[in-house]
Amino acid sequence: MAKLPRTMAVTLVSEWQAGDVRRFQDYLAGEEPLQVRVNGMPLTVTMRTPGTEDLELAAGWLFTEGIVQHRSEVQSIGYATDIKPTEQGNIVDVQLQPDVPLDTEGITRNFAATSGCGICGKGSIDTIRSRRLGRPNPAFRIDPQVLWNLPARLQEAQTVFGRTGGLHAAGLFTPEGELVVLREDIGRHNAVDKVVGWAMMQGSLPLSNYVLLVSGRGGFEIIQKAIVAGIPVLASVSAPSSLAVQLARELGLTLIGFLRGERCVVYSGEERLRPDFVRAQAAT
Repeated sequence: MAKLPRTMAVTLVSEWQAGDVRRFQDYLAGEEPLQVRVNGMPLTVTMRTPGTEDLELAAGWLFTEGIVQHRSEVQSIGYATDIKPTEQGNIVDVQLQPDVPLDTEGITRNFAATSGCGICGKGSIDTIRSRRLGRPNPAFRIDPQVLWNLPARLQEAQTVFGRTGGLHAAGLFTPEGELVVLREDIGRHNAVDKVVGWAMMQGSLPLSNYVLLVSGRGGFEIIQKAIVAGIPVLASVSAPSSLAVQLARELGLTLIGFLRGERCVVYSGEERLRPDFVRAQAAT
């Protein structure tokens, strides 16, 4: 068998069905720790699906956590080389420009026990508010007929999920429903950070004219990351949390849950959807 990419592993399993048993080789989603070091200081370790998007994940995490504000603040980003052979590909080194401040004491305190979830180590929602996050593009509009097609397009593009069934996905779409970029990971927040990191390294932030669709639930950390990236519409195929809805309403994000078939639940920001759809929602 050809060597598998690190995004996947293979194992021998037994399947039991209606009294019959069969053994076969099954594919698993890869999972390894990734450490991010900034100016030589370890900041975080997150469990992720390893692969070519590690640098995007690190860049996106730095941006959504407010450590950097722009691609120009990053002098270099790459895999660490001064490490043990067993650590190869699992440590990313980031060097900031000399004039970029780095609050080492505050960062160490906030992220000592983080898993990259967006709020680990932070005391409350007030810490997020204190970053003065801006309201996403109020002029953005999308036709609900476009929304209905996004989950199928996301699933079609999930190559690793198709083999393993064990990954989350985040997809960035245009108002016309065109898939711009898709990233997969065992962590839904990691998938979002990869999309944001891709945009940051492309110089495409803020993402003020795009829709982000996530395959899991719309948790608070996902809302926070979307707002930081300037995304006006976030949709998920599952439910949001209460804190996610609160933050979306406070900061003007259009938050859509249970996007399945021609049905969805709009929790905030109905004004970005087509007017007749908004009236129909209000009537129900």
